[in-house]
Amino acid sequence: MAETNRAGKVVDGQSAWEIAAAVCDPELPVLTIADLGILRAVDVGPAKDGSEPMIRVTITPTYSGCPAMDTIRTDVRAAFERAGLPAIEVMTVFSPAWTTDWMSAQGRAKLEAFGIAPPSGNSSAGGHSGPVRLALQVKCPQCQSLNTRELSRFGSTSCKALYVCGDCKEPFDYFKVL
Repeated sequence: MAETNRAGKVVDGQSAWEIAAAVCDPELPVLTIADLGILRAVDVGPAKDGSEPMIRVTITPTYSGCPAMDTIRTDVRAAFERAGLPAIEVMTVFSPAWTTDWMSAQGRAKLEAFGIAPPSGNSSAGGHSGPVRLALQVKCPQCQSLNTRELSRFGSTSCKALYVCGDCKEPFDYFKVL
């Protein structure tokens, strides 16, 4: 659906999505919120008072206590204001819970290029069932070796673990499967 604001600018769902999707995650600026999979929806419709088109952006935190959410909401609003579209509402939803399964293939590749091992495998949160999953070795994003070990279950953020490579000896973050 396309709407026109007071300045005569046409606002449609695709262009609104592109504006929101370009916002970077403040903790992992190599990823956009779309790459990370926390951008859930962007809807465009008439404002309640009919004055401006209303844009509603829906996001889901990576976990319920994620400290980056306030910054993400502010950055999303700022992106729309820069585009001349100030009538925006940012909604946070917690259900269904975010899972690393929602990360894009491009996002996973960006993490690895940045030196962070992307999540390996699928989350059980995505409705997967069956045999008990075994922990697999994490591949070093520097040298691609599987000779790695976990140093700490929590890395620079709680959604990452700290690993070290036994071959190149480099420490690296691993984005945990959630």
